[in-house]
Amino acid sequence: MATHPRYAIYYADAPGSTLDRFGASLLGYDAYSGEELPFPDGLPPDWRELAQDPRKYGFHATLKAPMTLAPGRTEAQLVAACELFADAARPVPLIKPAIDTISGFIAVIPAEPSPELERLAADCTRAFDFFRAPLTPEDRARRNPAKLTARQCEYLDRWGYPYVMEEFRFHMTLTGRLPAERRDGVVAMLRSRFAAIELATLEIDRIALFRQDDAASRFGIIGHWPLRASA
Repeated sequence: MATHPRYAIYYADAPGSTLDRFGASLLGYDAYSGEELPFPDGLPPDWRELAQDPRKYGFHATLKAPMTLAPGRTEAQLVAACELFADAARPVPLIKPAIDTISGFIAVIPAEPSPELERLAADCTRAFDFFRAPLTPEDRARRNPAKLTARQCEYLDRWGYPYVMEEFRFHMTLTGRLPAERRDGVVAMLRSRFAAIELATLEIDRIALFRQDDAASRFGIIGHWPLRASA
């Protein structure tokens, strides 16, 4: 089991916001504080198992996938790079969030495509690749390249992650992959809970740096920065 830390640049809503509390409570884990949280009442009896996979990562959307730092790169340098990235003026994406299924998982996703969001993700992919150690053969094999498209394999080898550029799909995951017969019921339940928080629009207005100390650990937030909106 690896003992070195991994880092990721994710979108996570502001600490204590309605969306942050919604996701953290459903996962039973607060990535800002590192604390376990009680689940809300009324969830399925096996909810802890259903949310087990995303609980490890905290409530987030991937902008730069988890990576080990390349030789000579440091956490302090990565923090400084996050600060610089956030301070560069850019259009701040605004989406209409919705609950739906993506590849068998249930997540908060955009109801409609957002070119600004796709551009932000592509910028993150490029800007932070300087810090990424090359994939090991074991890491590459874990991505199951035989099941990827040719383009996804190309991106895996170039960027260390197959779902970048036009393959990117913004999602804030709430469950692991569910059997087909469970999905409709869980989607309906989560849509009802999401409607109750009355979040009609969502600005993707910040980045967060997550760290996983070793393979057995959960990811936690070690820094977060609001994005500077262009005039």
